[in-house]
Amino acid sequence: MQSSENRKSVLSDVHSYASGVVPGDRSAQDRWIAELEERLVQSERLASVGELTSTTTHEFNNLLMTILNYAKLGLRHKDEATREKALSRILDAANRGAKITSLVLGLARTGPGNLDPIDLVAIVEDALVLLEKELQKYRIDVQKEFTSVPLILGSAGQLQRLLLNLITNARQAIKENGTIRILVKHEPKTDSVVLTVRDNGSGIPKEVLPKIFDRFFTTKSGPDASGKGGTGLGLTACKQIIDDHRGRIRVESTVGKGTAFSIRFPVANAARATPAA
Repeated sequence: MQSSENRKSVLSDVHSYASGVVPGDRSAQDRWIAELEERLVQSERLASVGELTSTTTHEFNNLLMTILNYAKLGLRHKDEATREKALSRILDAANRGAKITSLVLGLARTGPGNLDPIDLVAIVEDALVLLEKELQKYRIDVQKEFTSVPLILGSAGQLQRLLLNLITNARQAIKENGTIRILVKHEPKTDSVVLTVRDNGSGIPKEVLPKIFDRFFTTKSGPDASGKGGTGLGLTACKQIIDDHRGRIRVESTVGKGTAFSIRFPVANAARATPAA
């Protein structure tokens, strides 16, 4: 992947080229540039799906081996107990494979789509299914604190993208042997559902914090060993998804202690009552 500076340079060249292509027509230049920027964001989204696919391919191989081994076990042993155990393990592995496939396909779809009533806790659980092996690899302890919450209006694919970005960023900030706490709770006072992703990683310097949602801004030199990070578009995409869901985000961070992203989504009834921005 190109570095953040290279992408900024490319975008600067686009701006210069647009001025020559449509001289004097500022609105046409802006529309053209906006379209190219959107295409770049979409290409980054597909790249992130590609990164995730490389992770899940390894797990699919493990699932296939489980299915094959238990199928052989069932064929070798004729007793009912062994065959029932084999079929149960095969069914579990197949269901997990189907779940992963469904989630990856959902992420690959373009645009926010329709906003439907959604259980945010289920979305978090789905994101953790996709990142489970990666978090285990880096020995990250995930602590979940979920309470019963009302539905929100959302796009499952977009909210999963949001969770994948936030959890991956938390994992990268920790590097190894750390803790990620994910909280979901209902806040009756504001009639909203609050999602918090907190890590005990390196933290974000105070002078950097106001820039983290800026497009192409990144403190990373490039993708890490897992192939993720360094484009400067991940948190920009997060902010766009939150805005599309009429949400609000707050970030608290202390260098050396960690970072917490707290997002407040209106509950479904409140969201329907609020006109789209």
